[in-house]
Amino acid sequence: MAQNLKIGIVGYPTYGGSGVVATELGKALADKGHEIHFITYSQPVRLGAMRKNVRYHEVNVSDYPLFLYPPYELVLASKMVDVVKYEKLDLLHVHYAIPHASAAITAKQVLAEEGINLPVITTLHGTDITLLGKDASFEPVISFAINKSDAVTAVSQSLRLDTYKLFGINREIEVIPNFVNLENLDRSNSEELKKEYAPNGEKILVHISNFRPVKRVLDVVEIFSRIYLDVPSKLIFVGDGPERSKAEQLCREKNLCEEVIFLGSVKNPTDALKVADLFVLPSESESFGLAALEAMACGVPVISTNTGGLPEVNRHGVTGMMSNVGDVEDMAKNVKYLLSDPARLAKFRVKAVERAAEFSIDKILPQYEALYNSVLETV
Repeated sequence: MAQNLKIGIVGYPTYGGSGVVATELGKALADKGHEIHFITYSQPVRLGAMRKNVRYHEVNVSDYPLFLYPPYELVLASKMVDVVKYEKLDLLHVHYAIPHASAAITAKQVLAEEGINLPVITTLHGTDITLLGKDASFEPVISFAINKSDAVTAVSQSLRLDTYKLFGINREIEVIPNFVNLENLDRSNSEELKKEYAPNGEKILVHISNFRPVKRVLDVVEIFSRIYLDVPSKLIFVGDGPERSKAEQLCREKNLCEEVIFLGSVKNPTDALKVADLFVLPSESESFGLAALEAMACGVPVISTNTGGLPEVNRHGVTGMMSNVGDVEDMAKNVKYLLSDPARLAKFRVKAVERAAEFSIDKILPQYEALYNSVLETV
């Protein structure tokens, strides 16, 4: 493996799964001695303070009178060109097809005119395919960006197949799954904190998401309403988004306000896993399920749907339980099954941690390094 590569990483700087993965990957690569250059519109939330081998380049978008919307993709492509030329990057690794891969291909073409061959690796994360793929107006650009990348990865086999189904792809897509950094994840169980939320020893269910419709947060409330009288429980929601007000209203209608806690957006949402007994993820679609993996890494079994890439992470009857999308009755039954037997729950906790270890960054990072090496040998 070539040593001390200079790698540009482009992704969303937010708490979303693709942004978290891009940032954690960059930090891990920096720890191994590679020089990492993050290129995005604000500092990634998971980046933290100054760290060795990490640089950050902000994309500043100004208002132009001729444009109804700021031309972020063009400014991003120009910034990529600038950073590649003057920092002498070896390659760009972009996360998410639109606008990052399409901007990177534009930068690649601009640099080629100056005699600079820039390898571009694109990682597909989910909604860039499953959501934008349903909009025909995006298909030509996304297909072009994927086909013109020097290498393409998807975070699950399910997403890989969806990409081939929805777009005109004529190249290989390699599956490199998402990962969890076990060293950086605080997995300590906080009994003192747990008493704050469950003073009478109630079990605690946790849901963490961006509250978009695809997460089906109303199903979380429906599940909880079916179990809390039989198994004394509390429900903690972490995050915010368009469906939060509907979830709050449903709690009021079902007289659950004393049992359900909405924490809103917090700096480190995984802190809630310290007090959790179960993690509930009834999504309509999940290309991987990073939130589920982080829960499992903290020893929290997962109640989820069996859609998309979730079966590649959560093992039914081992690390958690899975049901069909929308089957809140079955999910409630599964919650009772796990919470009604402490010994059974303890076994699931152990298996969840063991399964999460299979997705440790120590095992996934070498796959990306091997990919970088392969691409650089062929360009």
